[in-house]
Amino acid sequence: MGQKGFFTDTTICIGCKACEVACKQWNQLPDDGFRLTGMSYDNTGHLGASTWRHVAFVERPVPLPTQTTGVLDFSWLMSSDVCKHCQRAGCLEACPTGAIIRTEFDTVYVQPDVCNGCGYCVTACPFGVIDRREDDGRAWKCTLCYDRLGEDMTPACAKACPTSSIQFGDVDELRERAHRRVAQLHEKGLEQAYLYGADAESQPGTGGLNAFFLLVDKPEVYNLPPDPVVPTMKGRESWASMGWGALGMAVVALGAVLFGREVTRG
Repeated sequence: MGQKGFFTDTTICIGCKACEVACKQWNQLPDDGFRLTGMSYDNTGHLGASTWRHVAFVERPVPLPTQTTGVLDFSWLMSSDVCKHCQRAGCLEACPTGAIIRTEFDTVYVQPDVCNGCGYCVTACPFGVIDRREDDGRAWKCTLCYDRLGEDMTPACAKACPTSSIQFGDVDELRERAHRRVAQLHEKGLEQAYLYGADAESQPGTGGLNAFFLLVDKPEVYNLPPDPVVPTMKGRESWASMGWGALGMAVVALGAVLFGREVTRG
């Protein structure tokens, strides 16, 4: 089947939100209440149980190097966020029921009929992607259109994207395409362009992402963690810290007993 994923080139995203609409239509996701956030044109706010694609609108008081602005120095950064389908997925490792699996396409999929709503996956995701739905308590997130992949179809969001900002395909091929795109942008003067999460070398805390991004500013600007780490990678360190802590308490307790004896004798 091959390793499938997304390459999102944020430099050509126009913020049309066609991906958001296509995702909701195909997956029959409930609405988010149609509440206006008041934050620019971004009215979905963030990824959640019923929002599997989220287009961020980032306003900056500085222009891009290759951009001609007019009277004011200003630029938009737009990016369609989604589940990263991590190579080392915190949600999968934390799931106690086996509801979260890795598919034959190397994507991370939540089986809704197995999920018990414990929420361990929610806290284990370093990106804050997966969430529980209020009506049934179960966890939901992007499936990378698993049902469409089985029919050799392109995921709905990538199919609907009018600028090819969202590109779908074999991950190895997408990486090659992404590196060529970065080189092209550097040649044109946009030296800030770089890849986020394209491989394990650049993002060891997750082993790399099957849905990676081309960015032109710090990850935090796009509401992405600069150094995401799956909680289980810190397991050995945590156990070691607990061991040293327990040893320290034992030493203090022993010292208190010995000191108490000396005081009594005196």
